[in-house]
Amino acid sequence: MTVQDATPPTTAVPATMSAAVFHGAKDIRVETVPTPTAKPGEAVIRVLRSGMCGTDASEWVAGPKIFPIAKEHRVTHHLGPMIPGHEFVGEIVAVPEGSAFGLGDVVASGAGVWCGECDRCREGRTNMCDHYYTLGLSLDGGMAEYVSSPVKNLTRVPDGLSIDAAGLAQPLAVGIHAARRSGAVDGDGVLVIGGGAIASFVLAGLKHLVDVRVTVVEFPGPKQERALRLGASAVVSPGDELAELVLESFGGAKPDVVIEASGAPGQLANALSLVRDGGRVLAVGLPKVPPAIDVHSLVFREVTLDSSLAHVCDTDLGAALDILAEGVLGEELVEQVVGLAELGAQLDRLVAGQVDGKILVDPSR
Repeated sequence: MTVQDATPPTTAVPATMSAAVFHGAKDIRVETVPTPTAKPGEAVIRVLRSGMCGTDASEWVAGPKIFPIAKEHRVTHHLGPMIPGHEFVGEIVAVPEGSAFGLGDVVASGAGVWCGECDRCREGRTNMCDHYYTLGLSLDGGMAEYVSSPVKNLTRVPDGLSIDAAGLAQPLAVGIHAARRSGAVDGDGVLVIGGGAIASFVLAGLKHLVDVRVTVVEFPGPKQERALRLGASAVVSPGDELAELVLESFGGAKPDVVIEASGAPGQLANALSLVRDGGRVLAVGLPKVPPAIDVHSLVFREVTLDSSLAHVCDTDLGAALDILAEGVLGEELVEQVVGLAELGAQLDRLVAGQVDGKILVDPSR
């Protein structure tokens, strides 16, 4: 289904809807709940696709975690049952008067909501807002037939783009933000550790933004093959000979930038050892236990260690849709589309490492 096919004949928005409601660890129930109504500055969206990611899997197992980025909204709003889903695309069914959007527009929504007034917001770093909160993690999100989202979070989906591909816009925006944060510039050699979904989005972001040679570290198999199709110049396998393989892939030099996008044990330390003196390392993957790193080597080699979180909606979401409109990434990464009733089973698969791409939910199923 493409954007042109997404809009059915106009019907009244129902008073109730089906939603996946998160009650606690491994306890998500499909329930009938009131359909949201828009607060000032918000649009109500009929959800066409809603994605799940590693953060959702962590919440599913932990029941939920109190995520530090959610600030006071997390404490205030996420103590009881809540609708998850922070990666969603859909059709506008209610919109504030005077908005640039209209009824029937198909839009992708950013996940994080920012105030626009604090110091970080004025710097353009809206993902670091003092009052930041996240739809689907702090407030009800898109694992439902309808969701309410601030209009400022929305970007129109290009005509002709498939709804499945558009469902990748938010996580791809995260990868684009990471690519920007890496500091990679034209001519750099960049090593990406990991070949999963987030690493693939980072790779796509790099290839969209700068002219760089990218080597991906991943075990042999479909993820390596996908990395090559998405623009990696080389793929290498982790193991005892990794350092030599990386040097060989860059013509005998160490990479200028290393992006750790796997979250696997020991890989941040590995990234620091693989980068050239004076180079940059970006931490994207979230390890389950705090990593140990060699601070002496970090200091004496003057390596810059940086990190990346979420995305900046105004700059990254539109860029994500531009990449998706090229028609390659969606086919590579959308693994399957399921209904709300299958959400728990798919989260179990995600936790078990059985998902190579992205699982999308169609709440109308």
